[in-house]
Amino acid sequence: MLGKGRKVSGRGEAVASNYAFGQAEDDIIIKHRLLTRTTTTRGEPPLKKLQKKFTSFVLEVDKDEDNYTDCEKLAKAFLQELTTFEIPLLKTKAIVDANVREKENFNELKDEINRHILQAQADIEGLKNQLEESKIERRHKEECEAIRKLIALQPPRSETQKIITDLEKEIAALDAENTASSRMLELRKKQFTLLLHVVDELQVTIEEEQKNLMEEMRIATEEQKNGIEDGSGGSESMAVDY
Repeated sequence: MLGKGRKVSGRGEAVASNYAFGQAEDDIIIKHRLLTRTTTTRGEPPLKKLQKKFTSFVLEVDKDEDNYTDCEKLAKAFLQELTTFEIPLLKTKAIVDANVREKENFNELKDEINRHILQAQADIEGLKNQLEESKIERRHKEECEAIRKLIALQPPRSETQKIITDLEKEIAALDAENTASSRMLELRKKQFTLLLHVVDELQVTIEEEQKNLMEEMRIATEEQKNGIEDGSGGSESMAVDY
């Protein structure tokens, strides 16, 4: 198989390899070499050599001549070539068996790693839950500590109770004062209403008296006027008689 070069970028990332053949052609060459047991691109394939040895042996056996010695030589050559061809097969089988065992070991290792990964993930989830619980517990402790500090800043319960009692007495006094004020206000309302009623009646009385007075003055004026007129008429009569 031809060698292949690979360049590595500055970041250590592998770049696509440069092949003398394309990927498909390279796979075909590898498959052909595995089937023919060819390890290089030069020379005759072992399978073809074995086929030639077997063909020579068969052709020699099919001859009617007395060629036992030649057949024996060709048979030995064929068996030798077969042995030579079998050795790489045995090596390949051993390699395959080793690869199978390695694959099984790898699968077992992979399963073990997966189990460890799952266990680690479960442990991480458990630790996350513990961390969340610890955060919540710490927050609760901080809240309790803040409440405790606020409580410590407050006065004693006896003093607070005394203040509450004084406030209750003050509220009761204010309620009593409010009740008295309400009653006084109600009394003042009634008195004011009565006063307004008396003022109204007084105003009506004054208006009636004024009307009566005006009427009397009008009657007196008319009577006085009539009296003057009567006096003037009598004087004129006396003048005529003289």
